[in-house]
Amino acid sequence: MIIVPVKEGENIERALKKFKRKFDRTGINKELRRRQQYDKPSVRKRLAMEHAVYVQKLHQTED
Repeated sequence: MIIVPVKEGENIERALKKFKRKFDRTGINKELRRRQQYDKPSVRKRLAMEHAVYVQKLHQTED
């Protein structure tokens, strides 16, 4: 459960922004989207390999 302490006199929009930031950091939305559809292990492995290649190319262009 996410708890956001609100100080007295603090703007409600600021507290809501803090809540949204904490919620995004938990990764709940990402996990829900991932679980909505079943991916075969071979597909997950292929996607992970494609991501690794992409990240490696990014790091090579930084040098």
